[in-house]
Amino acid sequence: MITTDKISDLIISIKNAAKAGKETVQVSHTNQSAAIAQALERAGFVEVVGKKGKKIKKQIELRLVYAAGVPKLNDARRVSKPSKRIYRGVGKIAPVKRGFGCAIISTPKGVITDKEARKDRVGGEVLFQVW
Repeated sequence: MITTDKISDLIISIKNAAKAGKETVQVSHTNQSAAIAQALERAGFVEVVGKKGKKIKKQIELRLVYAAGVPKLNDARRVSKPSKRIYRGVGKIAPVKRGFGCAIISTPKGVITDKEARKDRVGGEVLFQVW
């Protein structure tokens, strides 16, 4: 399957695996998807297990985090799309679901969470939100 939006493919794969009760999920490896996976790991939604595959079909294996049998990642929403990019300055980055969720932001300092962006006083492109 050829997708033009790798970020949407990544978050939908993780969301569907969580809804299905899967323990792990494999997503295609790009530098950006690896950075997003690390940001989700710092936020506590997944654990990065490692990379699999050869040069052509590299995969990242992620282990989903569950709390009392319920996945921590309940839903995700793409904010910035290829057709409409959404950028926010540090003063305009709002908490997701009153602090229970997390926004993943692409900044000059790399792909980070909204809490890290407010702490580092940096804005950027809001890729998606998870809660």
